[in-house]
Amino acid sequence: MKRTSVIPRPKAEGPLKPQERSLAALGMTAGMDRRVFLAGSALLTVLPFASAHATPEAMAAAIKEVVGEGTIREGKVKLDLPPLVENGNVVPLTVSVDSPMTPADHVKAIHVFNEKNPQPHVFSARLGPRNGKAVIGTRIKLADSQKIIAIAETSSGAFWSASADVIVTLAACIEDVT
Repeated sequence: MKRTSVIPRPKAEGPLKPQERSLAALGMTAGMDRRVFLAGSALLTVLPFASAHATPEAMAAAIKEVVGEGTIREGKVKLDLPPLVENGNVVPLTVSVDSPMTPADHVKAIHVFNEKNPQPHVFSARLGPRNGKAVIGTRIKLADSQKIIAIAETSSGAFWSASADVIVTLAACIEDVT
């Protein structure tokens, strides 16, 4: 089998082809050896993978990223979701915050966290006084029975929270590595 080397393309010929762009983004060249590729693939299959579930510690770290040094107080936030969920793929969730929603006093953001999904920070919704009401309704996936925490960030810099425990009978978000 004859090996060929790749000659760099002169700049005058125009932009890179899509295949060349993807190789360049990965830091590889078209002259990548088949043995190097196979060795790298074999190494990936042997390495152990990290758990696909977050932990309460990961949830606390995610909350710390959002809140920083701020103090979280309970109250003003109502977290509405069923306590028993048959299917973790579609869990209805509503977060409402008691706020006048005026330019001087309004909810800036609502953050939702969980402790056992692959990612502990579920979502953040940005709000302003023109929203009228501080209410967010959506559906989320839950990997297992766990605690959900909603945190509201106000225009004054205060953080208010509510939490709920949910029992899930048929889990979602499970990423098993076999």
